[in-house]
Amino acid sequence: MTATTGSRRVLLAAPRGYCAGVDRAVIAVEKALEQYGAPIYVRHEIVHNKYVVQTLERKGAVFVEQTEEVPEGAIVMFSAHGVAPTVHEEAERGRLATIDATCPLVTKVHKEAIRYANDDFDILLIGHEGHEEVIGTSGEAPDHITLVDGPEDVAKVEVRDPSKVVWLSQTTLSVDETMETVDALKTKFPGLVSPPSDDICYATQNRQLAVKQMGAESELVIVVGSRNSSNSVRLVEVAKLAGAKDAYLVDFASEIDEAWLDGVTTVGVTSGASVPDVLVEEVLEYLSQRGYADVEIVKAAEESITFSLPKELRRDLRAEAAALMQGSRVEK
Repeated sequence: MTATTGSRRVLLAAPRGYCAGVDRAVIAVEKALEQYGAPIYVRHEIVHNKYVVQTLERKGAVFVEQTEEVPEGAIVMFSAHGVAPTVHEEAERGRLATIDATCPLVTKVHKEAIRYANDDFDILLIGHEGHEEVIGTSGEAPDHITLVDGPEDVAKVEVRDPSKVVWLSQTTLSVDETMETVDALKTKFPGLVSPPSDDICYATQNRQLAVKQMGAESELVIVVGSRNSSNSVRLVEVAKLAGAKDAYLVDFASEIDEAWLDGVTTVGVTSGASVPDVLVEEVLEYLSQRGYADVEIVKAAEESITFSLPKELRRDLRAEAAALMQGSRVEK
């Protein structure tokens, strides 16, 4: 039986939406377009969100999959997920001016990989195969890094010296799943070294913590985010593990199936770390029109971290690109 209107409520997660790294990357594209004019090429999606990508495309950003797709003498930006050193080399060969919008927390993992590889450790990178962040981190030390895609992968992991092995992780994973994998690795390799600080992003942890709190009280959880967003997909999983009967991932309010609300009194709402709040507001409006006007905030943490914009935005990259092209003509 459908609940009466008066008893319906929404639990709204806080924090939710943009993390500092995503905010920095999106603003970097907007600033580059203002400063240098269109087009600004971006290698891969700047962040994993359909709405953000489409909005930036309308402003003049051009998203490409490979560096070779960018014309000589153009400006290319690397996404928040980071890239391997080979990509920087490709840009140099292509006479491209570059802006590196890699999230500083991802850069930290890259530096850890380089440091442990220089010390000749085997590095077990916990993450999902094919994810841009994993590809970028692995590229820093391909001869030393082995990908571990969950606890089920642990049995087949081999290392050269069990006394010199360390784990690192993709920043957007589920905290619980990652630690389950770490525990399995420690059982197999008792000498496993942990990184100096937890690699899982503070924003990922905070958003998962809020979902755990509201998921226990919600019959339905709606996560706003794109399907290629690892942290958004994880939020759906966390909500179900926390006790929500149902949890769904949507890009837009229009994707909500009204049948999901049958018999539901409490709806939890959150969003992935690459989702602008305007999309959450549309979901809240959709729910309000269907009797869920009472909104309660579930606050799991305060976030005050900000990152400065990429240093390249303080230079004249169009002039640098022109100089690279001039150098190319001289060589020819």
